[in-house]
Amino acid sequence: MGDVRRVVVTGASSGIGAATVRLFRERGWSVVGVARREDRLAGLAEETGCDVFAADITDQADVDALRAFVESTGGANALVNNAGGAFGLDTVEAGSAEDWLRMYDVNVIGTKRVTSALLPALRASVAEGGHADLLTVTSIAGHVAYEGGGGYNAAKFAEHALVAVLRLELNGEPIRVIEVAPGQVHTEEFSLVRFGGDRERADAVYRDVPDPLSAEDVAESIVHALELPGHVNLDLITIKPVAQAAPHKLAKGELRVRG
Repeated sequence: MGDVRRVVVTGASSGIGAATVRLFRERGWSVVGVARREDRLAGLAEETGCDVFAADITDQADVDALRAFVESTGGANALVNNAGGAFGLDTVEAGSAEDWLRMYDVNVIGTKRVTSALLPALRASVAEGGHADLLTVTSIAGHVAYEGGGGYNAAKFAEHALVAVLRLELNGEPIRVIEVAPGQVHTEEFSLVRFGGDRERADAVYRDVPDPLSAEDVAESIVHALELPGHVNLDLITIKPVAQAAPHKLAKGELRVRG
């Protein structure tokens, strides 16, 4: 692959994934953007010059095809597991078991599928004295529980555990294992998907919140972590807007000094 590092980014069709692809390309990386929506990927490829591959990470056949594509087109030095999502904000008692299964499948099993598929390519990319990177975007929901978050909390706690175990299992190899856990990020789709397309409920999540994070803010943390010297590992990056002390503690209105 020469001097240009190549990264695979899942969930690349919108939000944090698309912003991450754009920033990597600006920094001179070769990028493979992965998502289900081919039309979105085509637009991203035209805009940035990245390679793209349409795949559903909850489908093993799609992930196998992704592995073959990556290996046949130059391999990869880094993987950013970004694909995921939340469905619903119901109580544990009232929540939909189907929504819980969907969240576990995309956030946990999907991450496991892609990681297993591309680890051989990451290993193969390591030249003498070099390194590879495996970064997973989780959430503060994987570290702190909150009311209404049962299914998403459960999935993201599991994904956080997956990353922690992987770091132990890969110890001794020149592969950095990094977790980025964002708090509230105002993207065009996350809350809209969570509330089944209910625009009013989605917009209410961010109403009067001073400066929630943007997708670009999180992308900066992702790219920064991968561009540090290879011996430096940012195990866990927790990134929240100043207005958010915890998932359930969010300031509204202008931030003011007390006293």
